[in-house]
Amino acid sequence: MVTAGIAILLATGLIAAKLSQRIHMPSVTGYIIAGLLLGPSGFNLISEGSIGNSLDHFTRIALMLIAFGIGEHIELKKLKEHARSLLFVAFFETTCAFLLVTTTVFILITYTSLGIESWQLRENLALAILLGAVSVATAPAATLLVVRELNAKGPLTSSLLAIVAIDNGLAIAIFGLAISLTHQIIGQDGTPILMAIGSGFLEIFLSLLLGWITGFCLEVILEKLKKEGEMLTAGLAILLLCSELAVYLNLSPLLAGMVAGFTLVNKAERDVRVFRVLNNFEPPIYVLFFTLAGTHLDIKTLGSAGLIGLAYFLARIVGKIIGVQIGAQLSQAPDVIRKYLGLSLVPQAGVAIGLIFLISADQSLAVYSSIITPVVLTGVFLSELVGPLAAKFAVISANETMAPESNGKDEPRCEGLTEKECHQFMRSEAGVKILPWTWRKLTPPDNPESVVVFGATRRHTVNGIARIATIFAHYFKARPMAVFVRPPDTVTAENHFQVEREEVESMGYELLTEVVPDVSIASGLVAAVEYNDARAVVLSYPLHDEASDFSNILETVAGNVSCPVIVVQFYGVLHTEKILVPITDMEDLAEVYPVVAALDTVGEHQIQLLCLLSSEADQSDLDLQTEKIRTWLNKQPGLVKLSVKSVATDSRVDTIKEEAEGHDIVVMGAIRAHGVRKFFFGSLTDSIAKTLKKPLIVVYDAKKNK
Repeated sequence: MVTAGIAILLATGLIAAKLSQRIHMPSVTGYIIAGLLLGPSGFNLISEGSIGNSLDHFTRIALMLIAFGIGEHIELKKLKEHARSLLFVAFFETTCAFLLVTTTVFILITYTSLGIESWQLRENLALAILLGAVSVATAPAATLLVVRELNAKGPLTSSLLAIVAIDNGLAIAIFGLAISLTHQIIGQDGTPILMAIGSGFLEIFLSLLLGWITGFCLEVILEKLKKEGEMLTAGLAILLLCSELAVYLNLSPLLAGMVAGFTLVNKAERDVRVFRVLNNFEPPIYVLFFTLAGTHLDIKTLGSAGLIGLAYFLARIVGKIIGVQIGAQLSQAPDVIRKYLGLSLVPQAGVAIGLIFLISADQSLAVYSSIITPVVLTGVFLSELVGPLAAKFAVISANETMAPESNGKDEPRCEGLTEKECHQFMRSEAGVKILPWTWRKLTPPDNPESVVVFGATRRHTVNGIARIATIFAHYFKARPMAVFVRPPDTVTAENHFQVEREEVESMGYELLTEVVPDVSIASGLVAAVEYNDARAVVLSYPLHDEASDFSNILETVAGNVSCPVIVVQFYGVLHTEKILVPITDMEDLAEVYPVVAALDTVGEHQIQLLCLLSSEADQSDLDLQTEKIRTWLNKQPGLVKLSVKSVATDSRVDTIKEEAEGHDIVVMGAIRAHGVRKFFFGSLTDSIAKTLKKPLIVVYDAKKNK
């Protein structure tokens, strides 16, 4: 039953997260909704009766990974620059949130009917203090998501990321003190209150010490390991041992884990490989953690806890905003921080949920856990709905959004758009720009041998297609020819070819034109290419806002012509100075080389050949492949100036996209996969074409596709 429960939690959580992302909500919101559906509020598939406490160990693992990840973001070198203002703001926003939530909850449950009748003032105060301590935490994941989507940079953004890290560190420390104080209030500890507070500080100190020792052990052991699998195993073992030792010694595993991460990231050597390898292990654990948390929220029995949760949510936001105002004023922080930082701190999730799990694990606080869990989950649910929107509003209002693809060459045309919206815009008619030809004019051959055909159907990008076709025509000692396929019963306008003619003439060539009457664009293009014995045919991918059966046209043309088919996908502004050419083998290189050579004949270019090998390849394999490529290149006529880089990769798509960030355009070869082969093995080119944020040229060699 436990295995089935894990499968259900993972699958449902993932589906709900993807649906949440579609409506611009963070994944954690989807996880909690999935938990609601699976728990007593929904289909009751996951409950204490069905799986008991069998998944508690996943909760402990998730808590340690969350705490360790927080430590990574508390880097002293980055905090020094604004240390005074950050510490002031962090102190006051955490203190105000704690005091306001504690006071609000205490008054609400003491002087209204929302409290438990049999409870005395001390029980009410203990509950209020615990909720106040939990309210201090902020969600780093939701905040980072907004920052990355908007590609935000500026004083607000840098302060926000630092404050979130400090915030959660203070939350863990305050929580430790609150637990000690609560034990004193409810009579579980007979020591005087000052000694109880002193005991709390001692617990914090010992937790810090345990965390430092853990970080030291990680550093010593990990520097002896090279393989990622070994680092993952050793790192996880040490962190989980730290967690269990903290629980055994009645210390804070969260504080110890955070200090372990803090210790590693602030070392002079700064070896953060373990953070990267643990990132690969985290996703399923986090899905289980947050989805399981959602199953603890039973809407049917929520009652007064839901109203307290609403009060908790509102008091926390007001406390954060007031605290930021006070701290920013006293530290003379920039106005943008005073105005907008409070709104950016609304999200709350991982650490807060971790703290309520720690409360539920304390037997003496079990009676409070039954109320705190639904209250905090209600607040988390509301904050994850409102928080990302508030953070987005704050960053945009502070004018710290940037265009993800501007690369310093174009104005920030995506300002205020999310990454997804910007991607769609840059592939749309409004986003694509073809700048005028500024290089020297080309000299046509005296006796052109043939033509390079290009489709003249897509009017918005036809000048770009004309430019690429003219470059290839120049390389092949041919002439560019624009072909327009129209239905037999229609008339072509006299100035139909005016745009492409002006483009070709600006490059020094004369344009040939041909109108083909045909009911099918594909068959008309094939007829024109074969009749004129073309050296190549150039087509354009449809823009984002166009509806087209382009894939069928491409399949037909590529399968029926005897020359290479070159397809161009435009994205933003067309630049060709820096060219990336990814290949997977020598066959790819042979296919794409003529296109690279053609581009190299005009203007000054920087061309990088990127050879992708499997992740098992070692340095000797990479060196051997690089030498093999250089030997092949030296045998080609008209040596092309390019650099060669061989890399071992786990994901070809991700590696190409990462390398493309430093280039203007990507050129790829594509042996066309059909039918069953394509169904089972997919197409690297198609995957790149869907997600790449750069202009793309793809070469389909007809000889290799038949």
